[in-house]
Amino acid sequence: MGNTVLRSDLEDRLRGAVKGSVQFDAMSRGRYATDASIYQIMPKGVVVPRDIEDVIVTMDIARDQGAAITPRGGGTSQCGQTINQSVILDLSKHVNRIISIDPERREAVVEPGVVLDELNRALKPYGLWYPVDVSTASRATIGGMTANNSCGARSIRYGMSRDNVIAIDAILADGSRARFGETDPERLGNGPVDALIRDMLALGDREADEIALRTPDVPRNVGGYNIDALVAERPNLATLLVGSEGTLAFSEAIKLKLWPLPGQKVLGMCHFPSFYAAMDATQHLVTLGPAAVELFDRNIIELAREIPIFRPVLEEFVRGEPQALLMVEFAEDEMDENLRRLKRLDQMMGDLGYPDAVVEAIDPAFQSRILEVRKQGLNIMMSMKDAAKPVSFIEDCCVNLPDLAEFTAQQEEVFARHGTRATFYAQASVGTLHVRPVLNLKQDTDVKAMRAIAEETFELVAKYKGAHSGEH
Repeated sequence: MGNTVLRSDLEDRLRGAVKGSVQFDAMSRGRYATDASIYQIMPKGVVVPRDIEDVIVTMDIARDQGAAITPRGGGTSQCGQTINQSVILDLSKHVNRIISIDPERREAVVEPGVVLDELNRALKPYGLWYPVDVSTASRATIGGMTANNSCGARSIRYGMSRDNVIAIDAILADGSRARFGETDPERLGNGPVDALIRDMLALGDREADEIALRTPDVPRNVGGYNIDALVAERPNLATLLVGSEGTLAFSEAIKLKLWPLPGQKVLGMCHFPSFYAAMDATQHLVTLGPAAVELFDRNIIELAREIPIFRPVLEEFVRGEPQALLMVEFAEDEMDENLRRLKRLDQMMGDLGYPDAVVEAIDPAFQSRILEVRKQGLNIMMSMKDAAKPVSFIEDCCVNLPDLAEFTAQQEEVFARHGTRATFYAQASVGTLHVRPVLNLKQDTDVKAMRAIAEETFELVAKYKGAHSGEH
């Protein structure tokens, strides 16, 4: 057949109907077969829609051809949510309008391909921001963050995506459109969407006890559907779509809750002689009302010191050879209150047995240098020079803060049993750490160890009544 390429009916129909780009060649499919995770699945093809009408046409053709659809934003997923044996819809290039901003109501409506940093740049003149501040903000899209129920460093203050999504205009699998938001069961009509919502609320009524029994009572949980939304006093069906990874509907427009930009802030870099001590102290430090409590473990500190661009910054805020740091951020409206809390932080550290263990960062430029180290945590971890690298597969288990020290200590025992160690960083404030065992996935022994570590870790999660996924 020479260089002849057989095109499928699916590809031909898409090319004839879609205004945007249709890519079924091997190179394009290979580019979309991966994301920021360790997983790889080759898609059927890729569509880069020009607008929502292209999305609808693609969905119609795919439905007729029996093909699945996978919406995709920036590809920052840590667990392979953006890859599939399907038609990938890349929304990041064109379906990325900010539809409206209402400063008085502190609301914005956006298309799913809007990048978080771009949205916050548009909101800044109004003194507002969308505070689900993930570290990949320069490329993560609101659609992906909503589908993932993303959280960010300051969820202790602002909540998760589910707490900040007001409503979603959605396209269902059959092509029908519906708005999902706060629902008054007494005002539902007789249309098909009303019937669907009525059925979902009836499911919540029927299974309320089981939902209460099975939903982990932890600060963050993104595992499975948010079915607890069905039993809320004022049910919001948009909350059910949040975290559903696009499996329930396509989000055409997302209405977001906005917050006033924080004013001045201060940081306290708390030094600890052991990782366990840092984890145990977290439950006490959060009582001071911080906006964030972020972990830097010994691995991050040592690796950052080996990188010339970060070494001078480490010398500014790391004293001696701590085994862990907790970065405590206060961001109240009044600077005097921030300073008062920073002083109380120093006192509390002393009460916990760690006097003179806080390096204060009051100067904004100094804070920015520290925060950049935190933001680059993943890149710093991946700078390990060995063939074995930190691998993301159990990285965001969540437990309640009183259990965090024992849980992480027992995690370390699991890693040791399998001949490895792990890096730990990020959101200690809500009992969710980014935990990455160091493995070489080119070796069969480490691939087997990966599975065993996952199974044993999830047994620990169940023991502590936690969530197997607190963010990703």
